[in-house]
Amino acid sequence: MDDDAGRKPAGARSIPRRVGLSLLALLSVIALAATGYAYLTYHEVQSDLRTTDILGEPDTPDVKPPPADDGAEDILLVGVDARTDMQGNPLPLSMLRTLRTEQSGTINTDTLIVLRVPRNGAKPTAISIPRDTYVDIPHGGQAKINSVYGMAKATAAAQLHATGRRDAAGIERDSDQAGRKALVQTIQNLTQVRIDHYAEVNLLGFYLITEALGGVDVCLNHATEDKDSGADFTAGRHTVTGAEALSFVRQRKNLPRGDLDRIVRQQVFLGSALNKVLSGGVLTNPATLGQLTDALRRSLVLDPGFDLLQFADKAKGLASGDMRFETIPVITINGRSPDGQSIVQVDPHAVQQFAAGLAGRASGGGGAAAGGLVPAAHSARPNVTCVN
Repeated sequence: MDDDAGRKPAGARSIPRRVGLSLLALLSVIALAATGYAYLTYHEVQSDLRTTDILGEPDTPDVKPPPADDGAEDILLVGVDARTDMQGNPLPLSMLRTLRTEQSGTINTDTLIVLRVPRNGAKPTAISIPRDTYVDIPHGGQAKINSVYGMAKATAAAQLHATGRRDAAGIERDSDQAGRKALVQTIQNLTQVRIDHYAEVNLLGFYLITEALGGVDVCLNHATEDKDSGADFTAGRHTVTGAEALSFVRQRKNLPRGDLDRIVRQQVFLGSALNKVLSGGVLTNPATLGQLTDALRRSLVLDPGFDLLQFADKAKGLASGDMRFETIPVITINGRSPDGQSIVQVDPHAVQQFAAGLAGRASGGGGAAAGGLVPAAHSARPNVTCVN
């Protein structure tokens, strides 16, 4: 598709599938909290989870305040390719190689989802934001949205070093805070949605969760390969775990619609994973349950006010499929930034109108996202959808 700044943005495409790796971690906890056996485990997990106090009014006058409450509870779900654990300690090189992140010194947000839970009882909606969406950033300028966290983190780390700080783990944690704040501010500015809660999971957590589940069933329409993500799959059904599962959800090269097909991958992966959590005996297996809760302790970070049990009660429809799945409207997935980067172009006004329409609307949808419709999927077996 040609890069055409003058064309109107395509309507957001409704995608009736589950969403990315951050939501997998949250829904795993919901499933755990849904059983009497897992109730105590839930309390252990909640008390051990790392928290990040980044929401509310900005701490500098040049940053816009958050939008007004519009009748929905909005949760930002973030998947990051961090090279440290949640305590700020570096991951071993062997693990970085397994996660295929050892060659990059920057941090990116590979998955960004705004989960809108209307307070009027309408269905929740999960809105995916493509990682290459080109946006205005706090303090001026533009960049891909997946780089906002990393740029703010790097700037904060340099400032902390300049003040004489030498504790590496502490600098990691404090600079992460700056990155998270910048990301929240950017998404609020883009969507005009006030973020009420924040949940983040890293690559290590995703790896550990899939290992704990013993693999997740996926299916591909065609064989595909990508050396950057490590993807190397034949057509048909696969059970992926650990590094292979990461490759499946992170691949975007050699896919017909790039980032948008990557989002579809993440969505169908979660559908299969959640089905396994709910129907595969996970919640009655002490060993698997222990592995899963340990993975969440090591990889999930929430805002201090995020109560998982209350969230589970409010969003029971998530686990039952009573939920809508969308991607923001885009102009083109083949845009170019002034410095020559490949970007996803959006019209912020169209994005804001779209998000506002989901605050309390029980149903809706739209046309195809830029780049064309997803190829018709077929089911290899129940609950496993074949995708590109």
